[in-house]
Amino acid sequence: MNDPYKILGVSKSASQAEIKSAYRKLAKKYHPDLNQNDKAIEQKFKDITIAYDLVSDPDKRARYDKGEIDAQGHERGFHSGGRNAGDFDFRSHRASGHGGINVEDLFAEFFGRNKGGQRGFHPFEQEQPAPRDTAYTVTVPFTEAALGAKRRVTLDQSKVIDITIPAGTVDGDKLRLRGVGKSGAAVIEIKVQPHPYFKLDGRNLRLDVPISLPEAVLGAQIHVPTLTGSVAMKIPKGTDTDSVLRLKGKGLPAGPHAPEGDLLLTIKIMLPPSGAALEALEKWGQKNAYDPRKKMLWHK
Repeated sequence: MNDPYKILGVSKSASQAEIKSAYRKLAKKYHPDLNQNDKAIEQKFKDITIAYDLVSDPDKRARYDKGEIDAQGHERGFHSGGRNAGDFDFRSHRASGHGGINVEDLFAEFFGRNKGGQRGFHPFEQEQPAPRDTAYTVTVPFTEAALGAKRRVTLDQSKVIDITIPAGTVDGDKLRLRGVGKSGAAVIEIKVQPHPYFKLDGRNLRLDVPISLPEAVLGAQIHVPTLTGSVAMKIPKGTDTDSVLRLKGKGLPAGPHAPEGDLLLTIKIMLPPSGAALEALEKWGQKNAYDPRKKMLWHK
């Protein structure tokens, strides 16, 4: 078998965390459940697992690095009675937690129930019934879901737990907590209450902002709300209604696999209610008439 570091795709100076991460990715990619009846993939998976078994053990790794044992864990020059890759015992390996990984949990994470409600077929062990997850629902305010929060929830009318709502959570996101449900995991679906002003658009937030006619014509500085408080924003001179202004980074916060969003402000020009302002505008319009529909194709 080749160098276990090369098989796992890590350097000889890799940390245990890096080695564990590399193994998880490769085990998922080359697991025989996803490549049934492929002997080459089966052998590849065996090599990956044996390599991880060696370098995840500090003592074995140190002895290998010193040249005292080979890539299969055999004493240099003494192979009789040893175990080679073709004799690898998947059952005993899966039943133990090598290198800080509970392998049984790892496979359960990769290969849960299929569409027929049955677990994926494992060619190396007799199929065992999978524990059932228990579903729960928690409703949270829009701002808590967007910024993240701690919530205390009651399960089964008796068990009380504290959960963390990650920043950037959206309606329908689910939290999976192992060892909390009745038999398997507790799956908590997050329901997010609508916000009275903000509307979600991907990672961005949208907000309608009313401004006065003088503010639109002459420009102004106004204050607008964000998830974290009010901020000042400049309205340029001559801003039209339905113009969209952008505040960078004021949408949903960045998550592990998602960038931060922006706040998109749609300008709504509000005419004055009545009185002297309308009279002045009427006189101005008589002397400064213009046609805003002049360039429209349907305009005659």
